Amino acid sequence: MPTDPATPSESSATQKPSNAGHSRTLARHPRPLGGDPIRTLRPTVSLSSMILNNEDDAVHHLSVKKKPSWLKAKLPGGENFRATKANIDSHKLHTVCEEAACPNMGECWARGIATIMILGDTCTRACGFCNVKTGKPLPIDKDEPRRVAESLRGAGLKHIVITSVDRDDVPDGGAGIWAETIMRTREACPDMSIEVLIGDFKGDEAALQMVIDAQPNIIAHNLETVRRCHPAVRPSARYERTMELLKRVKAQSAVAKTGIMVGIGERKEEVFELFDDLVAMTADHNGPRDKHDQSRGDACDIITIGQYLQPTRNHLPIDRWVHPDEFEEYKRVGESKGIKLVVSGPLVRSSYLADEQADMFGLFDESE
Repeated sequence: MPTDPATPSESSATQKPSNAGHSRTLARHPRPLGGDPIRTLRPTVSLSSMILNNEDDAVHHLSVKKKPSWLKAKLPGGENFRATKANIDSHKLHTVCEEAACPNMGECWARGIATIMILGDTCTRACGFCNVKTGKPLPIDKDEPRRVAESLRGAGLKHIVITSVDRDDVPDGGAGIWAETIMRTREACPDMSIEVLIGDFKGDEAALQMVIDAQPNIIAHNLETVRRCHPAVRPSARYERTMELLKRVKAQSAVAKTGIMVGIGERKEEVFELFDDLVAMTADHNGPRDKHDQSRGDACDIITIGQYLQPTRNHLPIDRWVHPDEFEEYKRVGESKGIKLVVSGPLVRSSYLADEQADMFGLFDESE
């Protein structure tokens, strides 16, 4: 790479840190953030300006961007909140609300709704945006499907979202537990719709088929970001592999959903390109046809778009605060390109108000 004539050929950004500085970095995050994409891939996202300088003995901090007024969330508390927490704790369950430090936990739990997280609380991957802890998980808890179903029995919910950590340490990626959890939950709560937010099972078609065969009402798998940013944001995943998963879901007549974050370094035009890819790549199958264009298959049904929030200083920094007007633009453009439902807003998450998202999708179908 040519040297910038305005800077020395061996700049401070490229010099090796001192041993003491390096030790402090490892103490903050003992494994490479989000894996180590530069070790195995040609870097497509430059993080040079985001490196902390650890060469001296001073304490360094990332500057915290003050949240704008439109990102204020409800604080946890209240009788319903405490009842939800008691139900979760009594059944020894994990929730992504707690593990991922979701800003909407106070509002959702006060409504009696939580997103159950199965397969433990430790993920085998280390994505650059995610606050769920990573490492070597405990063995699979085979009683977990029963406890999940029992926690939901009699809760009076019309919709539930279940998600999981990635379990690359087991042959089926946890698909067997996924299928049993869905079936037991259906048996315990026959009138409740079930949405699952799954991993990619490393592209294992048989594992994915186990989940599809269990027949949840909605199968979600998140893209998280635009194609260019994948190596830094999702180093253990692949853009094309996510599209392939969503295509397989649609080819078998199931409802498919995905989600992305914005404000993590993407450009607006890249989000528009992602919309085009989502429609084209997930409709490339011989299953049910698009109602408006019989020449192609039915594409991914729902996408959620929300503001990225940096969980800790060891995660990828926030690039910008995305204004609500831009979220409205994403909704207009995405739906004009053929996505049936775009749920877009600063505090939107894949499982935030998912029951209302399911209602919106149902109402959309009835109006067709």
